Amino acid sequence: MARSSELLRGTLDLMLLKTLDLGPRHGISIADRIRQTTDGRFDVSPGSLFPALHRLEQNGDIRGEWTQSAEGRRVKSYTLTAQGRRLLRAEAREWRLIALAMAQVLES
Repeated sequence: MARSSELLRGTLDLMLLKTLDLGPRHGISIADRIRQTTDGRFDVSPGSLFPALHRLEQNGDIRGEWTQSAEGRRVKSYTLTAQGRRLLRAEAREWRLIALAMAQVLES
């Protein structure tokens, strides 16, 4: 199965955007959700996760806000912006086309 280091460029961003489409989350919660959703096939390391979150935040696709966790720790929670929702729709559409094309190749 694919490891996080084998992810195609853009896949991680798409997974982050989709996860945040479900609601605000802090970094580790995002990684946990991706691991759960993919049955452990994608385990996003902090070394990949946080640079991607910072990049998406700098691009205006997500917004980060410092909050306090239930345990009293300071965490940065991320929210999808309107621009991020548009990007998510466009990227999801593109990945559906890629998946369809790959399925056609594999079935031929």
